[in-house]
Amino acid sequence: MPIFFDTHAHLDFPELMADIPGVIDRARSAGIEKIISIGTSLDSSAQAIRLAEQHEMIFATVGWHPGEALDAPEDIRPKLAELARHPKVVAIGETGLDYFRLPSGQGGSPADDVAYKSKQAEIFQQQLDVAAELGLNSVIHQRGDCFADTMSLMRPYFRRLRSVFHCFVGTPEQMREIVANGSLVSFTGILTFKNGQGIRETLSETPLDRFMLETDSPFLAPVPYRGKRCEPAYVKEIAEVAAKARGISLDQLSQLTCATATGFFRNLI
Repeated sequence: MPIFFDTHAHLDFPELMADIPGVIDRARSAGIEKIISIGTSLDSSAQAIRLAEQHEMIFATVGWHPGEALDAPEDIRPKLAELARHPKVVAIGETGLDYFRLPSGQGGSPADDVAYKSKQAEIFQQQLDVAAELGLNSVIHQRGDCFADTMSLMRPYFRRLRSVFHCFVGTPEQMREIVANGSLVSFTGILTFKNGQGIRETLSETPLDRFMLETDSPFLAPVPYRGKRCEPAYVKEIAEVAAKARGISLDQLSQLTCATATGFFRNLI
């Protein structure tokens, strides 16, 4: 059975925390060898570390999600750096920008949007500072019309760290810009959706050593589970579509994506 990694799952979310032994058993049965549990706040990051301590196949990232920017303390760097020194922490993130749901669309004002974007940028930069200081790569969240702003904030760090744009749904041109700056993209179950042809086309143009696979569990379950709770075992279904899109075997895809993940994430051994 080909081996794969789930490079992005939210195991600390209630939908999965209530069933961690089952989630792990089903993942192993599907050939999923490693799972990276993603931190979205300081508490979430600490929980991801606890899961990694309890289960050999689980690793953790530590970070603060841009969608929770307004709840972030003024400076997350000291605590984040403390968490990031744990031996099973493999990257910083999930961090980045999210303009998909701005305050003005929920009864707020344009001024609220400016403040929200500013706070996102501030905590994003703080996390990139920690990543660069500790020699870690970063996991990037980028949703809504914020690609240009994301790249602008990352530009000073391109020579100091690499990043993976998780749940990538961008254009081939955006993918090429990311890759040209030394970073990677990662694909989810959206790859399997009927309306995911554009994403499959982007994958078909992505260099074979510059992408990874993930579930973003508990979200975005692939076909035939679409609409249900997603879990790491479903990397298998994503991989089958990815291999077909690239015209390679599952064994080849396994070797390529696992090597890419091992090279990108610290201590993923």
